[in-house]
Amino acid sequence: AKAIATRLQGVGWTIHAPGRAALDVADADSVKGWFSKLPETPDLLINNAGVTADGLLLRMTEADWDQVLQVNLRGAFLCSQAVLRGMFRRRTGHIIQIGSWSALQPPQGQANYAAAKAGLIGMTRSLAREAGSRNIRVNCVLPGFLDTKMTRQMPEAARESALSDHVLGRLNTPEDCATFIQTLHDLPNISGQVFQLDSRVPDWM
Repeated sequence: AKAIATRLQGVGWTIHAPGRAALDVADADSVKGWFSKLPETPDLLINNAGVTADGLLLRMTEADWDQVLQVNLRGAFLCSQAVLRGMFRRRTGHIIQIGSWSALQPPQGQANYAAAKAGLIGMTRSLAREAGSRNIRVNCVLPGFLDTKMTRQMPEAARESALSDHVLGRLNTPEDCATFIQTLHDLPNISGQVFQLDSRVPDWM
């Protein structure tokens, strides 16, 4: 999120990037309240909020399942819904969902996260069909395995295993991901697409 904000600010954009204290994406009242205070409908919404609560399904609590679905999927639904009316009225707008490789190649122990991110892909494609006639674009970007706060908490063996799956032998960077998102937004004829930004090759897609 910081890399995206820095990149877009660098080309003159006004950025709103609230933390959870200001905007709880899983809470409908918080979403409605925060978006109602904006001076105008955003040109671009990036649904970037995410959380994990990994564990084998047999041992996963309902709270862990619900939290991950609430933040990663319900949050994107609520925020997208909050901007759509204004985008429809202006007949322009772009929504980018931040997805995950786990939606394509789910690892064990991430049933909740994989389900949420796969849901984002389905929502992206469905909403792109709904909104295309109003010149609203919807896309999903899978940034890849990045050096972020979330991934730094993973065991080193897991990080090395992820790197071994990359055919180029290197990871993507937040800055490169931000560059791609800016480029994607600047291309007006792309909607309903899913973009994987590293060099892992899915078994099926």
